[in-house]
Amino acid sequence: MQLSDLAAMVRSKNAGPFVLTFDILFSDEESYLRVKRSGALNVEMFAKLYHTAPSKVRFFECDKALALKFSIPHPTTQGALGSADLHGGQQFIPLLAIQIP
Repeated sequence: MQLSDLAAMVRSKNAGPFVLTFDILFSDEESYLRVKRSGALNVEMFAKLYHTAPSKVRFFECDKALALKFSIPHPTTQGALGSADLHGGQQFIPLLAIQIP
């Protein structure tokens, strides 16, 4: 099953000009726990997917909010020449196809 089948919302956004953050939100505890316990979403996977060092990935499990959150340094400064996504709102797309056992 893909992450997009279990999550109620997957989004990305700028968290200031130098950080990109990703939120994965669930509408029920069962789906949240399935993804969390699977280990499919982890620092190493995220670093590989977004071409950054694992040491630069911040990962948070927010049990009360039924949410997982990743943050990485922005690949470019927000609004820099060559930046393809001014608000960071399109960077979540590769997460949708992550396979969850």
